[in-house]
Amino acid sequence: MSTVLSVNKRKTGHRSTLTQLRKGGAIPAVIYGYNLESTPISISEKEFRKSIQKNGQNGVFSMELDGRKVNVVVSEIQQCSMKDAVNHIDFLAINMSEAIEAEVPIKLVGESVGIGKGGILMQPNLDIKIKVKPADIPEAIEIDITKLQIGESITVADIRDMINFDIISESDHTLVTIMAPTAVVEDTADSTQEQA
Repeated sequence: MSTVLSVNKRKTGHRSTLTQLRKGGAIPAVIYGYNLESTPISISEKEFRKSIQKNGQNGVFSMELDGRKVNVVVSEIQQCSMKDAVNHIDFLAINMSEAIEAEVPIKLVGESVGIGKGGILMQPNLDIKIKVKPADIPEAIEIDITKLQIGESITVADIRDMINFDIISESDHTLVTIMAPTAVVEDTADSTQEQA
C-alpha cells in the first residue's frame, strides 16, 4: 500500500465531459464511505492499472484527496464489453481497523482425480464473499481439488472450517463440480435415432 494514487475532483455533468476525460487517459470514478461524502473524481488509467498489477484488485489503495490521505478499496469496476477499457470505478473509503465485506476469487489447485477419468470441471461461482480487516484481504482463496471424483462438488460448507476468514456466502454456494462426460450419452442417443 506504499503507492499513493493521486486523484482529481471532477464536476458531474455532460457525457461529453466524461468522453473527454477518457480520451485524455483518465477514468471517471466516485469515492464514498468512511468519514467521506460521495465525491466524483478522476484517476489516471495508467496509474490505476499499474497499482492493480502491484496490489491486485482486492488490495487496499492509499489515495490523496484534498490534501488528505484516504484508504480505499475498489467496490466496482465498470468495463466496456467490446474493449478492455475501464468506463467507471467505485472506490469505497474504509476504516483500516474495521472488518469489511470483500469478494475474493477462488483459485483451484491440484489435478482432480475425476478429470483424469474424463470428467469435466465446472466452476459455477468464481468467488466467495468474506468479512475481513482490509489489510488481511487475500488475493485469492485456494481450494485443493485433487481428491474430487466425477459427480462430486465442493461447496462453501466444505471449506468453511478450513480457512481463517469469516465466510458470508451461503453454505450451499457451489464452488466447483466434476461433471460426468456427456459425449458418450449423446453418441448413444444418435446411434439409437439412426437405427429407428
